[in-house]
Order: sequence, then structure tokens, then C-alpha cells
Amino acid sequence: MPDRSLLFPAQEYRARIARLQAGMEAQGLDALLLTSAADVFYTTGFLTRFWESPARPWFIVIPRAGDPVAVIPVIGAELMGRTWMPQVRTWDAPDPRDDGVSLLADTLSGLVGETGRIGLPMGLETHLRMPLADFEALRSRLAPRALVDATDCVQRVREIKSGAEIEKIRASCRIAARAFDRVPDFAVAGRPLDNVFRDFQIALLDEGADWVSYVAGGAGPDGYGDVISPAGPTPLQHGDVLMLDTGAVKDGYFCDFDRNFAIGPASDTARRAHAALWHATQDVIAALRPGHLASDAHRMLCDSLRRHGAAPSGGRLGHGLGVTLTEWPSFTPVDDTPLRAGMVLTLEPGCHTTDGRVIVHEENIVLHADGCEVLSPRAPATLPEIA
Repeated sequence: MPDRSLLFPAQEYRARIARLQAGMEAQGLDALLLTSAADVFYTTGFLTRFWESPARPWFIVIPRAGDPVAVIPVIGAELMGRTWMPQVRTWDAPDPRDDGVSLLADTLSGLVGETGRIGLPMGLETHLRMPLADFEALRSRLAPRALVDATDCVQRVREIKSGAEIEKIRASCRIAARAFDRVPDFAVAGRPLDNVFRDFQIALLDEGADWVSYVAGGAGPDGYGDVISPAGPTPLQHGDVLMLDTGAVKDGYFCDFDRNFAIGPASDTARRAHAALWHATQDVIAALRPGHLASDAHRMLCDSLRRHGAAPSGGRLGHGLGVTLTEWPSFTPVDDTPLRAGMVLTLEPGCHTTDGRVIVHEENIVLHADGCEVLSPRAPATLPEIA
């Protein structure tokens, strides 16, 4: 088996495959079929922005025992050949007559007997990255083999990060922290918000991000109406609270945290809200342990916000983090995913301020056996003011 690899030593990927195969054994799966960018990257180290093109499907096949197989368009052969993957099969793509379906069906048929079960992630936070018509053709070619849901098998493995993965996320957090330190240089009263967003992305790249997949935020008096809108040309004004949130990427791993700034002196409302969010986050950092449920984290954040005099906003209050900007679980009242040591998570409480406005605060943590470690350099307890 080759020892060449990208990003991590080859043994890191072999260990991931072994954990997936153990999950397959427990679920009675004979093979696992992966199609999404995140799953392909996670199992191979195949890192590329070429996923922005929807023209070609990509497949990784993992048998219950033995080596995985990459079944990919020929344009990716050279890069995949620099990963640890021991087997790479290619076709000329795009091919409107047969875009890898026959090659993939032959690969799976050679690994799985006619009564076998092939797992494919089908649940929440998964997607099938191939045309539905091609998937139905594949299903027909593979019959009577069964295609079954393997969401749990994949998610339970990916949600626990290795030490090497945690260091990648930590590095991404440090890059974003340095960019946040530069915000007072360009986020001043009178500057249009879209220019601030643009300058923030430039700062992230200048500080070492490979790319910036996500920048969001908002600005307004005592808070903002939402945290996902694109920035417009409205100038920042004294009395605004500016929030910037980023999912910058380094070596394929995301950070995801935000920072709030007052433009000019902060109002009492904004200061109190920021303090409540900071202390609620601190309370949960101190209390969260393996064995809690995702819903427990949501309840703890809401209870602490109320103790500190703030009204929690709706939606989820945190999530998993790693090779995608958001991963499972979600900190909501209905997500009962057990939290385990090795999970990298965000704590993202928000609270209402006034007139339909909110302030949101987010940090990135890793959960260890004895508690939480903060990966994003901690925000100041007092709302920063930009003169």
C-alpha cells in the first residue's frame, strides 16, 4: 500500500478507513459508496476547488475489508495519484452516454456479492453528488444488491477528530483571529458594509487562509436583523454593532466563529447583550462534558443567557465543525446526539436586543474527556469599540 500522501501521513487515512470498516461490519454493510466533496476529501486527502464545477461526479468505494477504490474522472487522476489511495480507476468525463456509471457498477459488483448491502449516506446533512437518473441506472445495474442508508456509519466516524485534524482547525482559527485583529483598521464609521466584508476577506487571505468559503455578518443599532445576508452599500454609523463571521479554510479544514464590534461608544443595550453572551458561553465551556447530549448544550446556553438577563434568540445555538463549515450535531432542543471526546464544536448563542434585532456570539471548542478546550482565541468579555 503506498506511503505517499497529502496533508497527513498515509496512516491517518488508513485509520479512518479502518474505523469506517468497523462501522460497516456492525451495520452489516459489504461496501460503502461516498460521493460528496467532504467525504472524498476525508477518506483520501484529495483537496481541490474543482468541486465548484458540477459537470463531473466522483466516487470512493470502500469494501468491508481491503483497500478502498477511487472511481473518478480522468482529469483528477494526477492529483489523486499523489494521495495515499492504492487503487484509482478513471473514465473520460463528462460523458452524457455513460458518466462513470458502468465503471462504478463494475467496481461495486466485483466487491459485493448479489445478496450484499451497499451503504450510502442518505440522511440529514448528506447529499448525493451524481445525477438522479444515473443513480437509478446504477441501482438497476447492481440489483439484486441493496442500497441502504449509511449515514450513521459515516457520521459517527467523522465527528471524532484526530489530533492532526484538531491542529488543522486550530491553525484556521489562528488565521481568522489575526484577521479579526485588523478589523478596526477598516471598519470605521462612514465605510460601506460591503467594503468592510471585502476588506475582511482580503485580511483572511493575507493572514494565510487558502480560501474564504464563507463570510457573513450584519450591522445596525444595538444589533442586526439576521446573520446570513450579503453585505450592501449602507455605511457604518455611530451606534451600530458590527458582526463579522467567517468560515476560512486552511488545508481543507474550517474555522467558524464571529466577532462583534461597536462603532463608536457602545450603548448600554449592546454592552449588556454582549456580556450576557460572553458569560453564557463561558458557563458552558466550563460545564460541558462527554455524555451530555446536543440538546443539553442548547438548554445550558439558554438557561445561562436568562440568568444573565438576556432573552435567547431562536434557531440552533451551535454545531459540529471540521471539513465542512457546519457538521452534525446541531445544538437544538430536539437533537439528542451524544457528545463525545474528540468532537470539535461551535458554541453560538444569540440573544434579542430591541426592535427585532439580535446579537450572536460564536466560539470554536474541542471536547476532551475532562472538558472543553477553546480553539478560537477567546473574544474579549467587553464589547470592543472602534473609535
